Amino acid sequence: MTFKNTLSYAQELDMQDPLRRYRNEFHFPKVNGKEVIYFTGNSLGLQPKRTKKYVDDVMNDWAELAVEGHFYAEKPWWDYHERLAKPLAKVVGALPEEVSVMNTLTVNLHLLMVSFYTPTAKRFKIICEEKAFPSDQYMLQSQARFHGFDPNTTIVEVKKRSGEHAWHTEDFIDKINEVGEELALVLIGGVNYYNGQVLDMEAITKAGKAVGAKVGWDLAHGVGNVELKLHDWKADFAAWCSYKYMNSGPGNASGIYVHEQYLDRKDLPRFEGWWGTKKETRFLMKPEFEPMENADAWQISNAPILSIAPYLASLELFEEVGMSALIEKRNRITAYLEFILREIDAAVDSSFEIITPKERGCQLSVFLHGEGKALFNYLMENGVITDWREPNVIRLAPAPFYCSYEDMYRFGQILKEGILSK
Repeated sequence: MTFKNTLSYAQELDMQDPLRRYRNEFHFPKVNGKEVIYFTGNSLGLQPKRTKKYVDDVMNDWAELAVEGHFYAEKPWWDYHERLAKPLAKVVGALPEEVSVMNTLTVNLHLLMVSFYTPTAKRFKIICEEKAFPSDQYMLQSQARFHGFDPNTTIVEVKKRSGEHAWHTEDFIDKINEVGEELALVLIGGVNYYNGQVLDMEAITKAGKAVGAKVGWDLAHGVGNVELKLHDWKADFAAWCSYKYMNSGPGNASGIYVHEQYLDRKDLPRFEGWWGTKKETRFLMKPEFEPMENADAWQISNAPILSIAPYLASLELFEEVGMSALIEKRNRITAYLEFILREIDAAVDSSFEIITPKERGCQLSVFLHGEGKALFNYLMENGVITDWREPNVIRLAPAPFYCSYEDMYRFGQILKEGILSK
């Protein structure tokens, strides 16, 4: 498609955008009296306007019903989380019974590793990507130590090739085959937080399972951003946060996926609590744990309703729009952003380098060669909310729910002014 770097052309694209009305579904911060150009939905999504009603409903039920809200609220609290399973399953490509919502991301990954990382003297190694998100690194290191293994010999990182910014799928597969019978677990970020690369999760999952390992995915940057088919790929487990592309609010509840082959299993190691036991007998206070027949069996405590309510509000938007429509706009608006970057790069004789490969969601990570953090500060001061990653990278994520093509054009003009004003 041939793009143009003009305001009228960007506005024309917005008029053609079938999702344009959803921009008005979100609250935008303002800088200098103008709505910001928001590129950090990959860190914290904007607040949907309908979120307040969902939270207010819970607050009102608490005020008017107190403890009786567990059973007599319009959306009773004791099964509130169940309302999220069906719409969330569509987003991650799973069966509703394979999905649950609880806790936060790293907590859930630790809990899932209780079930899916059961090392032996022979099969104990873990494969992850080079420079995984720090929380994942800390988690894997602590899990290795907890089981009595040295993280330095247990955790095997798949590195990028020298001088390159992205991974090759065959390098993951080769490393999986090399570790072979020593490999207990593959646990990788499906969409890399730094360079925005979408890994070939299907191929990597197949390779890991072929050597007898369990395969799990950290989908913090994937859910609500890329097409996922967790059930069809036969991934063993996955977890994700809800506050990035899912727009559920800071630090809010995490989602989990567990493949159906592990459901309704009493022989599976698991940390257990009473919200994971069967609903039918939960309030009989029986001493024996009887796991729910779905992914709710991994729940430990009763659900944090005030955290889950915003997630339900956001999922209503995903139900209305559908992932296919979001992905279609994502592809087009990210391509337009790339075009704008290259146009500005040529106009100011700069040296930008987009380090995100063609396998991507809506994030572009850009090396600002010859520019320093002063340019990032200029963008922020002029209403472009982006983020900085050392040594000299800005991450730009035009979330399709609320970013416009005019935003991309305006960003280009501000970027150009920031470079020329030095």
